[in-house]
Amino acid sequence: MPDPETQPKPSVLEMERHPIVRAGKAFCRTLTTLYHDLKVLAPCEIPLESGGILVSNHTSSLDPILLQASCPRLITWMMAKEYYPLFGLKWFFDIIDPILVERSGRDMSATRMALRALKEGRLIGLFPEGRIEHDGVMLEFQTGVALLASRAGVPVYPAYLDGSQRRKEMIESLLTPHYCSVAYGPPVIVGEVDGREGLDAATQRIRDAVKDLGRFSA
Repeated sequence: MPDPETQPKPSVLEMERHPIVRAGKAFCRTLTTLYHDLKVLAPCEIPLESGGILVSNHTSSLDPILLQASCPRLITWMMAKEYYPLFGLKWFFDIIDPILVERSGRDMSATRMALRALKEGRLIGLFPEGRIEHDGVMLEFQTGVALLASRAGVPVYPAYLDGSQRRKEMIESLLTPHYCSVAYGPPVIVGEVDGREGLDAATQRIRDAVKDLGRFSA
């Protein structure tokens, strides 16, 4: 079986122009406009080229669709491996090329693939809380985002999600109409981090940037 780390990847522009990718982005925009009442409270100003990391609080299983619908770039998601063969969407995942993560422990293969994707100019999407927040209170962020941004030398773009999709189970969040909102903020430049203390400080800056965007939906 070919090693996904060594296989040649299409360029960012080639991926953006793929008809399936364009159709998928159009579907997300249509779904969130006509079915889910998505309001963009502060627009996404992520550059159309160059690598970066998009981070957000995690309110429901609908979140990736809400972010993709409101972001002009194709988002490369870091996704748990167990979801890859589910839902009959393996063919679609093969096109958008997510980064598959082994959740049983530290996955250095996924980290190397993420670094490679960032250096190729892709936009990686992450939920640093690591799980859905069920009580509406934003959880602490894992330090992996700050470490990845520092090693790749890319900015971190914060976003904040809110709405009636909170505290809903997977099927209900996807299939029930909701009113939702998203706000994007200016990039956080991590730079070089010095040891654990520097990593924790950078992680806190990223979390504060996301949390501060909650003022738009207050």
